[in-house]
Amino acid sequence: MTLLAASGPSLYWYLTRSTGAMAMLLLSLAIALGVLDVQRWSTPRWPRFLVDSLHRNVSLLALVFLVLHILTSVLDSFAPISLRDAFIPFVGSYRPFWLGLGAVAFDLILAVIITSLLRARMGYATWRAIHWLTYASWPIALLHGFGTGSDVKATWLLALSILCLAIVAAAVLARVLAGWPENIGRRAAALGGTGAFSLFLLLWLPQGPLGSEWARRSGTPSSLLPHAQVSNSSSGSGR
Repeated sequence: MTLLAASGPSLYWYLTRSTGAMAMLLLSLAIALGVLDVQRWSTPRWPRFLVDSLHRNVSLLALVFLVLHILTSVLDSFAPISLRDAFIPFVGSYRPFWLGLGAVAFDLILAVIITSLLRARMGYATWRAIHWLTYASWPIALLHGFGTGSDVKATWLLALSILCLAIVAAAVLARVLAGWPENIGRRAAALGGTGAFSLFLLLWLPQGPLGSEWARRSGTPSSLLPHAQVSNSSSGSGR
């Protein structure tokens, strides 16, 4: 910790971005495994308990990286982000809406984890209903990454975001096609929702985070705007 502090906020920033990217990738994998339904997609070579264990471990690893992402964001002195901002949405002074989306996603994931620990006491039906919050946390977390990521134009981050979207979309498509046309209304809603979200990103990103002056429009404090403008004109790996 002493070494991190001595290295200055730039190291914290790199840790924040890298842990956030890993958390997003792992969350996407966990969502995809959940969408595919471990019971339906188990095979003699990959029995249900093995796939179920993979889903659980990937989810827990995503939580670890998410906690590290939050801690390094708070420790980085560049942006005024407090620990309270990680739990209470839309109260921060740094890009409040987009940072608030991250708090919403984190709260949803916490609700799923806590209820999973209490699953034996609360019953399967209640736990299952709350578990669906995980699916809502994924698009919210992806929007949070686009909105707060000051290096969102970097090629590697765009490629990673597209990969995350492709992983979840492929899982949804595979689940929808399996057993078609049973529950066609629910399957059509899942497919339509995924397509609508993908189309929204395609139309919004060029005018939003990939457009001009996003730092100002996203709610960056005026005292930090000169720093954001300088970094945006660089290679895309800085603030």
